[in-house]
Amino acid sequence: MTRSTLTAVAIAASVSAPAYADTYQVDKQHTEAAFQVRHLFTKVRGVFRDLDGTIRFDKANPANSNVVFRLKVASIDTGVDQRDNHLRGQDFFWAEKYPEISFTSSRVVAKGENAFDVTGDLTIRGVTRQVTLPVTFLGEQKDPWGNVKAGFETAISLNRTDYGLTWNQALEAGGVLVGDQVSITIDVEANKDVPKGTN
Repeated sequence: MTRSTLTAVAIAASVSAPAYADTYQVDKQHTEAAFQVRHLFTKVRGVFRDLDGTIRFDKANPANSNVVFRLKVASIDTGVDQRDNHLRGQDFFWAEKYPEISFTSSRVVAKGENAFDVTGDLTIRGVTRQVTLPVTFLGEQKDPWGNVKAGFETAISLNRTDYGLTWNQALEAGGVLVGDQVSITIDVEANKDVPKGTN
């Protein structure tokens, strides 16, 4: 073969070579997306009850991996109906106009044996910014019913005003009612897709 022919074959092989990434579907019954934010002297904590996502994970070659994760804004739950309705409204997340919070990865880089930096676009209230999530892979094993599960976790702090969540009230003695920094933790249990024709 000529040099040009060998090059063409190599390129074709690299394009058609399968990506050995396992695919997992987020199990929303066993996944928690939680947040906390300062309110005057204390902290308000809450979760999003309705979520979904897909994880393609190639531990041998993390660059083949990617993540899509979505939260339904209307499912926000802080344990107080009046506060939850306020958070769903136009002052905060405006769930009617922006029903989802989403994260779509663009790059995955290994930082240790089970640690990865997952960079991607986070969209909240129609505002998209690039963030990097420090993700830990917790392992994979079968549950008592034979389903293969994997675990992942991450935590990050964001400034809510960067995403248009600017509502606040000034306090008589100075300062404001609600803090700007929001701490977010996500603990994922995901179900591994089983290729058709296998047990």
